[in-house]
Amino acid sequence: MAKTKYQFEKRQKELKKKKKMEEKRQRKLEKSGNPPTENPEPSPDPVENANKDGSLG
Repeated sequence: MAKTKYQFEKRQKELKKKKKMEEKRQRKLEKSGNPPTENPEPSPDPVENANKDGSLG
């Protein structure tokens, strides 16, 4: 029975930590004045766009 209580407490601790980190991130964004960007688009990798013979063109 103690294991389930431990799991509950662990989950609560994780949620609290996640919430605190999110609040900290928001404060940093407000301080810097930058708009929030969740997942910025990665630049295309030239290796992925290369032809099978290894040339880029």
